[in-house]
Amino acid sequence: MEDFFMVQDFMQHLPVVILAACVLVSYYLARWILVPVANKLVERSPVKWDNLLAQRRVFIRAAHLVPAIVLALGLPLALDEALDVYGLISRLNNVYFILVGYWVFEGLLNVAMDIYLESPARRHLPIRGLAQAVKLVVFLLCLILALSQIADRSPVFFISGLGAVTAILLFIFKDPLLGLVAGVQITTMDLVRTGDWIEMPKHGADGDVIDVSLTTVRVQNWDRTITAIPAYELVSSSFKNWRGMRDSGGRRIKRAIAVDINSVRFIDHELLERFKGIRLLRPYLEQKVRDLEDHNRRHVSDEEFRVLANGRRLTNIGTFRAYCVAYLRNHSHIHQGLTFLVRQLAPTAEGLPLEIYVFVNDTRWDFYEGVQADIFDHLFAVLPEFGLRAFQLPSGRDVAEVGKALFPSGARAGSLD
Repeated sequence: MEDFFMVQDFMQHLPVVILAACVLVSYYLARWILVPVANKLVERSPVKWDNLLAQRRVFIRAAHLVPAIVLALGLPLALDEALDVYGLISRLNNVYFILVGYWVFEGLLNVAMDIYLESPARRHLPIRGLAQAVKLVVFLLCLILALSQIADRSPVFFISGLGAVTAILLFIFKDPLLGLVAGVQITTMDLVRTGDWIEMPKHGADGDVIDVSLTTVRVQNWDRTITAIPAYELVSSSFKNWRGMRDSGGRRIKRAIAVDINSVRFIDHELLERFKGIRLLRPYLEQKVRDLEDHNRRHVSDEEFRVLANGRRLTNIGTFRAYCVAYLRNHSHIHQGLTFLVRQLAPTAEGLPLEIYVFVNDTRWDFYEGVQADIFDHLFAVLPEFGLRAFQLPSGRDVAEVGKALFPSGARAGSLD
């Protein structure tokens, strides 16, 4: 009789044992047979994007869903739904299914992000922060669903209860929440991309953006140090992004030559003839001389023209400005399609600034600096040819030369007689 009851008890629990065995077998079949088969299929596939499914281990993660599905389908056949253990196992299986489902979703989102970043037109967009924001929102939803299953309560109960702990959540997740909003704004407004050169003196950042995440933007400065900036700072504070310069294909030169005002004068016949020997100036001088002669002939008499203040005349500073324009127009590394100015600024105590405002047609830093240096090397060297002098504050050498002039060799410094 005792053996009969033991057999009867075993027969009652046999469905549970069979179900447990099916769950274990289904996992090992999925993990060690279906996953390798899926990996082989994507390797032989002509498209490349599906290889990321194997690299991101999406198939391995999905293999954990198989035993959960088998358990959910077989549990009503193995146990009576009225039993308490049935509800407990069912809820735990649901929790497992939710967590594994999030794990698979995260892998698929990583694959989608990798595919998006492989596109040449989109590889610089900062979607990593947006993807992290999506992961955070989905994780919180899955957490609420898991807690509702464990407590056997409606998810609405936990969502409504969030109001009581909002202040605590805002304090704990301040950076992620601010970063979530900032990440969406950075992406939608295209404020910063990976590879952009930005300047943000507030945080000591001046260099290339190497990473844009949910909470921080990392910048590798030119001295090879790395600065981490909170993502929301890029929305709430000002910064300079040099992407426009790179996209335009031109890098600005904005530098002035300070000309000694005492060297500015009208051009006489001798100086004019010398200027005509400068090839770049010939078209300008021929047209300008004709215009001036025509104007003076119609408005100024020969007697009046002897006074320098009467009539229109060429000046060495104006001719030098025309030479700068002609020189830069014929320069192979100056962008002719962007702003092009050679202008006089207001005179100062340091002389008359003649500003060069043009763009180099190459944005590489070293190349740009080389072109800029070559241009000003030439302009400073040619300045005396126009009878002009660059202004420079007196140095120790200038003071020494004045001393030598006042006190020639052999004279006593204290004697002025």
